[in-house]
Amino acid sequence: MRRRAVLGTTLLSVLAPWASARAQAWPSKPLRLVVGYAPGGTTDILARLVAPHLAAALGQPVVVENRPGAGGNVGTATVARADPDGYSLVMGTGGTLTINPAVYAQMPFDPQKDLAPVSLIATVQNVMVVNADLPVRSVAEFIAYAKQRPGQVFFASSGVGSASHVAGELLNILAGVQMVHVPYRGSAPALADLVAGHGVQVTLDNLPAFIGAIQDGRLRALAVTGTNRSPVLPDVPTMHEAGVRDFEVTTVFGLLTTGGTPAGIVARLHRETVAAVRRPEITQRIKDLGAEPVASTPEEFAAVIARDIAKWRDVVRRAAIQPI
Repeated sequence: MRRRAVLGTTLLSVLAPWASARAQAWPSKPLRLVVGYAPGGTTDILARLVAPHLAAALGQPVVVENRPGAGGNVGTATVARADPDGYSLVMGTGGTLTINPAVYAQMPFDPQKDLAPVSLIATVQNVMVVNADLPVRSVAEFIAYAKQRPGQVFFASSGVGSASHVAGELLNILAGVQMVHVPYRGSAPALADLVAGHGVQVTLDNLPAFIGAIQDGRLRALAVTGTNRSPVLPDVPTMHEAGVRDFEVTTVFGLLTTGGTPAGIVARLHRETVAAVRRPEITQRIKDLGAEPVASTPEEFAAVIARDIAKWRDVVRRAAIQPI
């Protein structure tokens, strides 16, 4: 037994410098940063904001790759199943990491085992927006409008199991309305149809993807879904202020890599990601989008994932969203 212990210790002493050297030599080729949604949405915006700074710091290209489908599961699964070498990254969202486990009967990956958190990047409120031609100017007016038209008001989401999906279903429950869910493959195509009035009248999606359309009058913001008003929309009330109590939907966004990636590589990714988020121009850009910049440790990010999985399981149950 003692001989085995000595051999094990010897092996570790031999492998430790090799692992350290491997981490120091990394990266030696381009990295890919997967976005599980279509281009133009909040997840995509944040990925493309951070990628150039990671590339400059790491000395290798960081290629953003959009792989939409199944509420972000398709793209995220490619990273969860990749070689654990740090060359595959994913911009994770609260929807994919913490809501989908409650919504999908069979997940293609375990967000707590198959992915390694690097750092949170931002937290984002959702915003309730309607087509500018819809004859409502407040949440109360919208609820009255929807109650008069059960099954005739359609709400867009960025995908089944996304935060915007859960938010719409939660509004159905708390306000006693019967909106019909229309899932899209990302926020951008949902935005396009909502602005044009093609089949959907409302969404409760991430603020950054919709702030431009709100500011130029193509969409009308009725409320934000956090606990406080947004600095970029100071005149827009919270859902609580608008009369819908117990309504809060805030989405987290963060960078992850494949589970089992060497700690030294995760530490390097963490260091460079935090440095990017803390750059004044990046911090300001994130704030201009209506998001709150966050730079966390991997452990803090993991704790948020664990906490929100429990939270959203309860919300999905209350909203009676059926597993798919």
